[in-house]
Amino acid sequence: MANAARKKESQGFDLNNIGEAITVALSSVTVKDKAIFSRQFAAMFNAGVGMLRCLSVLNDQCSNPRLKKALTQIRGEVEEGGSLATAMEKHPSCFDKLYTSMVAAGEVGGVLDEVLNRLAMLLEKSAKIQNELKSAMAYPQTVGGIAVVIFLGMTIFLLPIFAGIFKQLGAELPMFTQIMMNISYFLRGPTLPVEDPEAESWLELRNYYIVVFVGILIGIVFLIMQYYKTPAGRYQIDAIMLKLPIFGDLIEKTAVANFCNVFGTLTRSGVPILNSMEIVRDTAGNSVIAAAIEYAKEQIQSGGSISEAFREKGVMPVLAVQMMSIGEETGELDQMLIKVGQFYEDEVEQAIKALTSMLEPLMIVVIGGMVGSILLSMYLPMFAVMDQIK
Repeated sequence: MANAARKKESQGFDLNNIGEAITVALSSVTVKDKAIFSRQFAAMFNAGVGMLRCLSVLNDQCSNPRLKKALTQIRGEVEEGGSLATAMEKHPSCFDKLYTSMVAAGEVGGVLDEVLNRLAMLLEKSAKIQNELKSAMAYPQTVGGIAVVIFLGMTIFLLPIFAGIFKQLGAELPMFTQIMMNISYFLRGPTLPVEDPEAESWLELRNYYIVVFVGILIGIVFLIMQYYKTPAGRYQIDAIMLKLPIFGDLIEKTAVANFCNVFGTLTRSGVPILNSMEIVRDTAGNSVIAAAIEYAKEQIQSGGSISEAFREKGVMPVLAVQMMSIGEETGELDQMLIKVGQFYEDEVEQAIKALTSMLEPLMIVVIGGMVGSILLSMYLPMFAVMDQIK
């Protein structure tokens, strides 16, 4: 009996562990999670609460399974005498190189609370930009999805009914209506009957065309994805992204704001400039800008200036380069970078608002064109019927 009970408990324990592992694996630590953690950690540490006590409280109130597990292990290592930054480095899915480097600088300089506050501000800015981008794209995605559903519904179900009525009346379908009918035949699945003898030849080829079209589409997407994985392909595609109308400007401004905020915060927190350049290079998000940052790092090692390196590469706006140059001349590069980052944050916000205001009428035009094409294909045969009546 005792052995059976222990076996049952062991099985239950194993199942609990498996369930916990799955929960942790499926969870992810968001920018917002790290921002809240940093802000609360800084507030408690600044109030004189010991580090171990801070980690215990943060662990108890943490709702993210992955972060909670990481904090448990981090607290254990710190309790054994390890540094906070070293413990965090063992959890890259929760704390990236940017985070751990700043924490390490804060520990060495005895200003961990200030560094945590700067991290919180930096992460909050990043989360704000991400939320604004998501909000800007939510409207066109929703409206576009509804428009596609309406278009497919009218094309697949409504248009064939009207076309059948006109054929019974002896009207010859205009070219545009016939094209729309062919699209309808193409979209209708094998389970949907098509009551049109003239469509049999088209239907025989439909499955072939579908297979060919889907195969070509998958092949193109696969080739692009594979090409993007290569350094040259990633660089070329990222360069194209920067040159896109409207979106390219938004991508550039977002990258500049991110670079200035991160680089300025790192240098202000005491992280060595070369290490800071490596971190911002890895978090650039665009290989063209990352290459320019790497070039600037090489120039610094050779005794050159950051602003001159970016001026040569031409990937940064002129205003940002000029402000960096002034910061280097006055010895206040970190403060100037923070100001430039704030300026381009506002620029990103304005660009997102402009993009949203432009997408709204554009979506109306697209929806009008989709619905209008269906209505036109249904009304054109009416003129043929009216001519026959006359």
